[in-house]
Amino acid sequence: MAFPRPRPARPELPRRRVRTLECGQGAVRAVRFNVDGNYCLTCGSDKSLKLWNPHKGTALRTYQGHGYEVLDAAGSFDNSQLCSCGADKTVALWDVATGQVVRKYRGHVGKVNCVQFNEEATIIVSGSIDSTVRCWDCRSRRPDPVQVLDEAKDGISSVKVSDHEILSGSVDGRVRRYDLRAGQLYSDYIGSPITSVCFSKDGQCALAASLDSTLRLLDKETGELLGEYMGHRSMTYRLDCVLSEQDTHVGSASEDGNVYFWDLVEGSLVLSLAVGRSVVQSLSFHPTLPCLLTATEGQVQLWREESFQPEGDAA
Repeated sequence: MAFPRPRPARPELPRRRVRTLECGQGAVRAVRFNVDGNYCLTCGSDKSLKLWNPHKGTALRTYQGHGYEVLDAAGSFDNSQLCSCGADKTVALWDVATGQVVRKYRGHVGKVNCVQFNEEATIIVSGSIDSTVRCWDCRSRRPDPVQVLDEAKDGISSVKVSDHEILSGSVDGRVRRYDLRAGQLYSDYIGSPITSVCFSKDGQCALAASLDSTLRLLDKETGELLGEYMGHRSMTYRLDCVLSEQDTHVGSASEDGNVYFWDLVEGSLVLSLAVGRSVVQSLSFHPTLPCLLTATEGQVQLWREESFQPEGDAA
């Protein structure tokens, strides 16, 4: 007779601070894991971009070339290139190994808040306070964007890219999803300025954070509201929201110095992490592990699950 399979263990959440990085970049505006979660990027108010191994706490390289604060960055699928954007209105493409700027894209007329590669790292998608999302071709020498998405009525605060979609959040209170295969635009009105958007790992849902201190989980296809999550404070700053590596929990930065996690299905608040005394500027959740990066002031902290044993520790 076949024994029933054991029930899968309840996914753990990162509760334990295992490392603090003193970034030395002024205020850290954004922290981002790379594609496989082995490295991270930190964006500084001192115009610099840094590459780290956060698990070991080592700084690997500093990238300098922006004329003002760096506000967001992303790594390509093969870790050979980075893209970044900033308050100098430019988008930069970098060679990871040499630390040099490969190309700078100028076209936005306001500071550029967010940047992403597409899956093949052939296109960079950027969103700006100038209310546009622009798509730049990394392979050609053309200086102008290959596409401009200008449906938003106010600044773009967040963009995410899937294999055939662009998800954007705008200060006009709308989450817009561009289906590039079908050439369709889907728009959902939240009503409060959007600070961050992300796709669920299964691609079925979109999570949006807004300045009414609420996260909302939307069915991507129908726009139906599947869940609302409250308890954090988000009234002024552009704060990140995240989904855990198995889509079991949603998380948000908060202006009270904490990070909050809710059960995705039940909507109940399950964890509050005390990160610092001031606003938690940025979050990044590891793609496959219960591991979280938080940025507050000039620091980045690495959080792991309770059962985690750092290398070199006695079991």
